[in-house]
Amino acid sequence: MQKPYVFITRKLPKETLTQLEQVAQINMWPHEEKAVPREVLLTEIKKADGLLTMLSDKIDSEVLNEASSLKVIANLAVGYDNIDVAAAKQKGITVCNTPDVLTDSTADLAFSLILATARRIVESANYVKEGKWNSWGPLLLAGADVHHKTIGIVGMGRIGEAVARRAKGFDMEILYHNRNRKPHAEISLNAEYKEFHELLKRSDFVVSLAPLTPETKGMFNREAFQSMKDSAIFINAGRGATVDETALIEALHNKKIAGAGLDVYQQEPIDVDHPLLSRKQVVALPHIGSASIETRMKMAELACRNISNILNEKGAETPVV
Repeated sequence: MQKPYVFITRKLPKETLTQLEQVAQINMWPHEEKAVPREVLLTEIKKADGLLTMLSDKIDSEVLNEASSLKVIANLAVGYDNIDVAAAKQKGITVCNTPDVLTDSTADLAFSLILATARRIVESANYVKEGKWNSWGPLLLAGADVHHKTIGIVGMGRIGEAVARRAKGFDMEILYHNRNRKPHAEISLNAEYKEFHELLKRSDFVVSLAPLTPETKGMFNREAFQSMKDSAIFINAGRGATVDETALIEALHNKKIAGAGLDVYQQEPIDVDHPLLSRKQVVALPHIGSASIETRMKMAELACRNISNILNEKGAETPVV
């Protein structure tokens, strides 16, 4: 009997595919850093029983309408706003993500952005490499302390709680805003719930880890940045579309905030001429939140298990719908 057909939209390490290869015929886009063209995706979806996607792949109604035998979409990410989940559900397609396995790695990256931006790490490293370090000075590339400051976490999910645990180790006061209160985090992490604008007013570091929803889209707008301290640093390791980038640029230019550490953007990859990249007080990374070798391998293995389970008529480990 012919095996089910699975299409993978980016090149993954072969060792992560072992289990899936036992139950499915696999075709994988051969490039790691080049997105699969839309026309290829539309062709592949017509014959696919399973689809392993990246956050950058837009799986909308146009794609799903071409599917005739698709049973499962496994997204290699904790987020899934690139997928029309309602349309998939209507067609009886299971959508899965890869939560939990990337929590600590993403929290590490978010806290790295806090430290790098506050202590001007990237700027200082470039200063040395460019041969500008000629003498020591009392305030040469002096940044801001992180310890004993106030952190405001917007989006207190698994990753938000992991960031709070790291902040606790720096003796930080922990504030958070979330659509639902988290009593266990308030007790175990000594975290204090605040309304959004109150959190912005009180925080030295505002960390966005919110998912992208109609309510969060553009929530960091001009009013939000004006509510922050002029010494505050904004960190975004969540979703780029939660930020009005024009408002962020304006806030940085007018010194309404002191700096920003960004791993996500409205449009990715961000254009090299984007105004954010010209500002010294901005640390900009290429969406590498979960990009440790160990974690990416676990994410790929989980996505493959989810597909295998559905094709074997078992329950997915991490279904969205």
